[in-house]
Amino acid sequence: MTHAVQEAPPESVLDGLDAEQRAAASALTGPLCILAGAGTGKTRAITHRIAYGVRAGVYDPHRVLAVTFTARAAAEMRSRLTALGAPGVQARTFHAAALRQLQYFWPITVGGSLPQILDYKIKLLAEAGKRLRMTTDRAGLRDFASEIEWAKVSTLTPEGYLLHATDREAPAGADHQAFARLYQAYEDIKEDRHLMDFEDVLLFTVGMLESDERVAAQVRQQYRHFVVDEYQDVSPLQQRLLDLWLGGRDELCVVGDAAQTIYSFTGATPDYLLSFRRRFPEAEVVKLVRDYRSTPEVVKLANTLLADRRPGGAASWPAPLQLISQRRAGPSPELTEHPDDDAEASWVAEKVADATGTGTPLSEIAVLYRTNGQSQALEQALATAGISYQLRGSERFFSRPEVREGIAALRTSSLIADDSTESVPEAVRGVLSSLGWSSQSPSSAGAVRERWESLAALVGLAERLAEERPQLTLKLFLTELEERSAAQHAPTVEGVTLASLHSAKGLEWDAVFLVGLCEGLMPITFAQSQEELDEERRLLYVGITRAKTRLYLSSAAARHPGGRGRRKSSRFLIPLRRELGLEEPTRRIAPGNGKLSVNAAARKRKAAVCAGCGEVLTVGTQISRRRCAECPPRYDEDLFEHLRAWRRGYAQELETRAFMVFSDSTLEHLAEHKPLSDPELLKIPGIGERKLELHGERLKAAIRAFTDAG
Repeated sequence: MTHAVQEAPPESVLDGLDAEQRAAASALTGPLCILAGAGTGKTRAITHRIAYGVRAGVYDPHRVLAVTFTARAAAEMRSRLTALGAPGVQARTFHAAALRQLQYFWPITVGGSLPQILDYKIKLLAEAGKRLRMTTDRAGLRDFASEIEWAKVSTLTPEGYLLHATDREAPAGADHQAFARLYQAYEDIKEDRHLMDFEDVLLFTVGMLESDERVAAQVRQQYRHFVVDEYQDVSPLQQRLLDLWLGGRDELCVVGDAAQTIYSFTGATPDYLLSFRRRFPEAEVVKLVRDYRSTPEVVKLANTLLADRRPGGAASWPAPLQLISQRRAGPSPELTEHPDDDAEASWVAEKVADATGTGTPLSEIAVLYRTNGQSQALEQALATAGISYQLRGSERFFSRPEVREGIAALRTSSLIADDSTESVPEAVRGVLSSLGWSSQSPSSAGAVRERWESLAALVGLAERLAEERPQLTLKLFLTELEERSAAQHAPTVEGVTLASLHSAKGLEWDAVFLVGLCEGLMPITFAQSQEELDEERRLLYVGITRAKTRLYLSSAAARHPGGRGRRKSSRFLIPLRRELGLEEPTRRIAPGNGKLSVNAAARKRKAAVCAGCGEVLTVGTQISRRRCAECPPRYDEDLFEHLRAWRRGYAQELETRAFMVFSDSTLEHLAEHKPLSDPELLKIPGIGERKLELHGERLKAAIRAFTDAG
């Protein structure tokens, strides 16, 4: 494989790129700005650009530094570059690149050992507060820690903070003067104990490069070409470090999208991206707008959300990129309202069950929310339904005991398997089967299932890498695992992903649920200024563009069952309702006939209504059943119970969960219509071609047995 890549002409690496991606990948020298919308293949463009430059002899791979914002993205970039025949390129986060330089040059420039990195600021801040006799609780300490992080990435010392932060709200109720004293006390304790925090890694590297020209010259000699991904999220401190790396040169490629700026609260700003042409007038600008991720329906909704915010006013609003989907048409996004959070969570669990029943893997489903506190109801609903899930940001994958055991067993196996004729996936499956992996997933939930999912993720990774790299060996696979462990780049775990919108950045799933879309959560209560509201809009945009095919947006009128239901749906849903034709019809008198306007009538026809009383339905479970809460069931209740009993036994026979066969709402429709032919079954919600093929004959036999007995 490697030999074939080296023999091919350099231009062959550009094969398969679209016109815009090819233009970006072909621009090898000078400043380049790639404005890349969500799902437009920016990573593909920049990795092919680097690989093309290496193979054309323009780049020395060891003198290229590609900077990303997450360890996962950096690991993914390194993996792609290796597959493209360009190993050796450094792809790191800002902090990882800076720390490496700091570790190398600290003994030369400062002397002695490098300060130890402080994992958490809270303990030292509590001690600093005691010294100053400041009353602090844990929530207040977290606010202080966040404010210190903002000050540092904004390159503000305690004294500088007092001068430049007068327009910021004082953290945790303390005035700016008191916070500045706390900030200084924290810095003093840190210095006394030879510690540095996460932001100090960048600050110390900046200080080292600014104060020692020899070190700066050596770093600039090492790196000649720079690529910065997610450039809309750089902070003033990161930009300052980047400028020092460049040293006045212009061999810089930046990639970003101002519409995806969602970390302003940490000091990130899109200003550097938006002003790139002013700084480098000769820079080439390439726009990537062909969306390969999402269906036209999802893309149109995302474009609509951004277009609803008009430029002008106190806050600047750059014209967003208009994405153009390259995929076939898919299902229309669903927008529903629920009486409370529990009802919303139950609806999500039911829809997840329906999706898995039609062939969507759990790993391709995500439920995203604005705050982490929203996950509890969702966890409970999924657990009750027997659906596995993973909380993004919880225990690290490579820290799990079963993963450590699995890697240790694979390492032992690799020592005695040099001459094995087994493929890597076969070897991995054989080793991990002794630790609890099997080709059939366990039907139970809990610890057994979680252990199996972790081991299955390792098997799946081996299978994927073997497809990408035909020369893969078990030792090379272990090297990949070690690199991923160091970067915390976990493979996919089979379970629904529960994550905050912020932590979902850079990821994608086939089906995405955006829940809790009500005022106070989206936009969040403390978003008051136009700039803050714009960021909330962009955050929802990021959430929408995570969906590849199916998108569900929902809100709940009350937090708890029985609540008064005073919550209002998010203001951001107004244009989306209009786009989806879900606005409540407004009675307008059309000239000459006194009837509802055509548009209003069309919207009315699209509304879901109760089959019994005709009431418009807004609750997800009621919509799926086509029945409001007040109307009695229209189905044969005896047949429904018969089908439930049949489903239970059939699911045990298949060694799967009952909901994976058919949901309760599908059974209700079956009990109402009593279909006995394939065309009739395909009319039932929740039954498609795949389910008909898998379960159709057994289902028809079950219905026929009931009707014959009657």
